[in-house]
Amino acid sequence: MNRYDQTTPGLKLHLFSAFVAATLLCGCQAVEKQPQQNAPAAQTVTESLATQVFALQKGRLSSSLQIPGELVAYQRVDLYAKENSFVKNVYVDVGSEVSQGQLLVTMEAPELSSQLAAALSNTKSREAIYAASKANYDRLFETSQTPGTVSPNDLEQALARKNSDLAQLESARAAYAQIAEMQNYLQIKAPFNAVVSARNTNPGAYVGPSGKGSDQPLFTLQEQKRLRLVIAVPEAYTGYLNDKNEVTFSVKSLPDQQFKAQVKRMAGAIDSKLRSERIEMDVANNDKKLLPGMVAEVNLPLAASDSTFVVPRSAVVNSTESVFVIRAVGNKAERVPVKTGREANSKIEIYGDLHEGDTLLITASDEIKTGSDLTNLKTVTP
Repeated sequence: MNRYDQTTPGLKLHLFSAFVAATLLCGCQAVEKQPQQNAPAAQTVTESLATQVFALQKGRLSSSLQIPGELVAYQRVDLYAKENSFVKNVYVDVGSEVSQGQLLVTMEAPELSSQLAAALSNTKSREAIYAASKANYDRLFETSQTPGTVSPNDLEQALARKNSDLAQLESARAAYAQIAEMQNYLQIKAPFNAVVSARNTNPGAYVGPSGKGSDQPLFTLQEQKRLRLVIAVPEAYTGYLNDKNEVTFSVKSLPDQQFKAQVKRMAGAIDSKLRSERIEMDVANNDKKLLPGMVAEVNLPLAASDSTFVVPRSAVVNSTESVFVIRAVGNKAERVPVKTGREANSKIEIYGDLHEGDTLLITASDEIKTGSDLTNLKTVTP
């Protein structure tokens, strides 16, 4: 029994060492086999990290600009009283449709009537004086045909008196015509077909170019059957405009309706305050659904006149230092500074030292520097 007890621990130690060695051997074999089992997965990751590039081509980018506009009357006028007078009769009111030449209001000024009568009397008097001096000259002239009957000095004085009386007669006639014209100002007529949009007077009111109430017009007329759609286009988009552009617009009072208009007038200059160009379009409004003063939401198409380089928006990097794209040259990256234009549908116009057919990265990054290696390039269509 003592001998068996002494040999048993050695046997146990030997068996334990054999077990550890076998376990380590199996673990090494498992580690050696593992790369072979994961090889397809690594190949898939490598393929997914392929750098996608595309060939640079020119194209035309058509976009549109959403911009607010205002509907204004094609013609609008404020009517004031030119002479100090009293309103006698008012023939129209707010909302009245008037035609060109229609009488709107009559006024009266008693002092003008007195001035007109005095001017007429003066004219008649000057006519009589001129007739007498002319008759005197004519008689002297006939008599002077007989030599020695009338001295040349008398004839010349008669002629001068006749010319002076004629000048005074013409002056009197001009004064009479002026006062008579002032009388015409006491009747105000519509200068064009329009709608009365404002009335600020009543019979008996004292009106004129000065005094209380002269700061407001008697009437405001606006043409309603034809309107102007006015928009201010920012400076950056003025290069895409022409007089053939057709726009669509809507107004808040009729949200389910779309209206059309065509560009008719372009200011041809940039407003120094708004940095924009004034554009006007004519709008037919025979049904009078639209009103002057309405705000419109305008959709202005901006079609490119020339072809430019158009790339995906992801190909352009807008960093704090510059705006650039990345060109692939011999499996090397090259940053190319560019300027951007319009953007639409995830596409953007670029301008720079580029040529048609250049290979650009479809997804550029600020982390890719000039000279960086580009591997596993794959050409795609953007």
